[in-house]
Order: sequence, then structure tokens, then C-alpha cells
Amino acid sequence: MQAFVYWLKGFIPGSVSVGQLERFRACSGAFLGILITGLVTQLCLSDSADLPMLIAPMGASAVLLFGLPASPLAQPWSIIGGNLVSAAVGVACAKYIGTPHYAAPVAIFFAIGAMFALRCVHPPSGAVALTAVLGGPGIHALGFHFLLAPVGINSVLMVGAALLFNNLTRHRYPNPGKSKHSNDHNTTDPQHGERFGFTTADLDYVMQHYNQTLDISRDDLENLLIQTEMHAYQRRTGLPPPQSPSTSSRAASLNNRS
Repeated sequence: MQAFVYWLKGFIPGSVSVGQLERFRACSGAFLGILITGLVTQLCLSDSADLPMLIAPMGASAVLLFGLPASPLAQPWSIIGGNLVSAAVGVACAKYIGTPHYAAPVAIFFAIGAMFALRCVHPPSGAVALTAVLGGPGIHALGFHFLLAPVGINSVLMVGAALLFNNLTRHRYPNPGKSKHSNDHNTTDPQHGERFGFTTADLDYVMQHYNQTLDISRDDLENLLIQTEMHAYQRRTGLPPPQSPSTSSRAASLNNRS
């Protein structure tokens, strides 16, 4: 019985370690992003009353772009490339597979495969593929023009809004995911941050063999691990851990996004 209760507790998520100001920032960004995207798309498609100004997957994209801007799943190529390739797959399946019950799962299968191959995994893009299949006669009549409008226009506008809003609110976007750290002491010794127990090569090795997609950039993961070890060092010794300028700047960068 205890094992069953413990299993059930796995369905309850842990508390979100995000402050009220950051929550408000994410909500405000999503509001502005959807508002701007809808209005500008409507202006662009003023002569096409049958086209929707927004497709539903943009709501899910807004959560990632403004709530998790450092996520590899929220980067510009992820949303633009993922949406376009998934739309193309969905349109092709709708055209050449007559029954939606079969076209929908086939579209998801190939959309995910294409996103992995092109390194543009974006979860809402799966809904884009389904929209192309299940969107009804109006969407089907567009054919491959669906990629341009509304999918392409929506995607580019959402990325543009995220670039402007996230950087204005001191959240680096896009997030490169992996930065090269210079050897600022000009010796063969490891960086101060690497003296706590692991090196960047260790982290790269583990991530390569982990064989799962993480919803966090490699650079942010490294920063979190370094800060954890620095805190543990200070707790054990009562002394502030030695920091190089590069380690300090990485820690500051992480704190700015928290």
C-alpha cells in the first residue's frame, strides 16, 4: 500500500521555484506576444477573411517563449523550423492519406522525426501538424500555402516579440545553449569552477550518454551544477569558494534569469 501511495505522489509536481515578479513577467510577455502576433497577422491577411489570424499552437509556443526562454525547445530555430516542417508534414498527410484517423498519427510520427533530424524540436509543432490534418475544409483548401500563412507569419512574429520582450526584461534570448569558457589565467590548470569536482568534458560525456532530451540548455545545467558545488563548498568550510571572473559572470548570468 505504501508503495502505491508513493507511486501516486509521483503525479504531484514539486513547487515551482519562480518568484512572483518572474511569473508576472512571463504572463505579460505571453499577453503581448499573442496580441502583437494576432494584430499584425490580421493586417497581413486583411484580404483573406477565411484565414485564421492565430493558430491554437501559438498559445503553447507563448508558454515556452516567455515562460522558459532559456529552454532549447524555445529557441528561434526550434519554433520557426519546427512549425514549418510540421506544417509541411501535416499538409502532405492530409492530401495523400484520405482518412484523418490514419493521417493524424502518421503526421505526428513524421513531424517528430523531422524535428529531431533538423534539430528544431518544439512541442507545440506537433499540434501544428494535427491542425493541418484536422483543421477542416478551410485549412485543407490552403494546401501548402498553410506554411506561409498563418503558420510562417505567426511563428516569425512570435519569435520577434520574444526577442524584443525577453531582452528588454534582462532575459538573454536567444540562448546559445553552449558557450566556450576561456582560460583566463593562461595556464594549463583547470578553471576554478572545474576544481570543484567535474569538468566541462565530464558534463559533455554524461549528456551524450544520457540519451534523453532535456528541457534546459547545456550551459544553464553547467551553471546550476557549479553553483550547487560552490554552495556545498561554502557550507562545509564556512569560506567563500574561490571564483574566477568567468565563473562569477556565469553565476551572475544565471541569477539574472532566476
